[in-house]
Amino acid sequence: MSTPLSAPTVKPLAPADARASKLPAWLREPLLHFVVLGCALFAIDHALISREDDPRTIVIGIEVDNEARQLFKASSGRDPTADELRALRERWLDNEILYREGLALRVDRGDTAIRERVIFKALSVVDSNTKLPQFTDKTLSDWFESHRVKYDEPPRFDFQEAVLAGENSEAAVRAFVNAINAGTPGDAKAGLRVFKGRPRSTLVQSYGAEFTKALEEAPVGEWRALSTRDGWRAMRLEAASQAKPADFEALRGVVLQDWTDATMAEQRALAVRALGKKYTVRIEGESK
Repeated sequence: MSTPLSAPTVKPLAPADARASKLPAWLREPLLHFVVLGCALFAIDHALISREDDPRTIVIGIEVDNEARQLFKASSGRDPTADELRALRERWLDNEILYREGLALRVDRGDTAIRERVIFKALSVVDSNTKLPQFTDKTLSDWFESHRVKYDEPPRFDFQEAVLAGENSEAAVRAFVNAINAGTPGDAKAGLRVFKGRPRSTLVQSYGAEFTKALEEAPVGEWRALSTRDGWRAMRLEAASQAKPADFEALRGVVLQDWTDATMAEQRALAVRALGKKYTVRIEGESK
């Protein structure tokens, strides 16, 4: 049951990072992304998508895309874009290559029918031959600048949302905020949600770009009827902080680790692609 606005129930915001988790983030995860994406996501029976009578041919059936779509939507609440689906398919192909190379190296001994362990062992062999290239301060500084969005402190917003019981049309929401701003006693039934320190990017993701721009321009402490991708909302901006650029020297250790992870992941991917040149890849029934 909604709580009267005069005696609101404050519901703390879930952590911003949890709200902001999205597919682009996990696609960039450098550590063991082959195993995670290829095995955990695509737990499809191996016999359906490979041909044992031709070990040099890898067939990617529509089952791969269908499973990817289902699991992506279950975790993110939306269908993958064409680019995201292609990236997921590439990760599955990397794992299939590693699996077959692991079988060729006979690393499956003691791990019969455990696909993930075979892939992991084959990946360990690849890693043992992968070396981190030499780097300088300029290497790290340039990488830091090209990935600033990861390190800069984003604009953040504190705001409240009054959740109307019943109709939430534009007319109903505007009438509600006009009454509240005019000092009408808070006997209108509405729940209250309180958000603290929300990064701008998560507002765009959750509510849309138009809402975010309108909230940025709203005066502090005044209720406004704002349009979101899910309908009209009654919102009040409480505080906003500006973006703060990150300092490379202060984050040098973090940047070094991030660059190392990303570089090793790239080297690993190139090594697997080189192994994949010995295979013929055929896509059957590609979903659109």
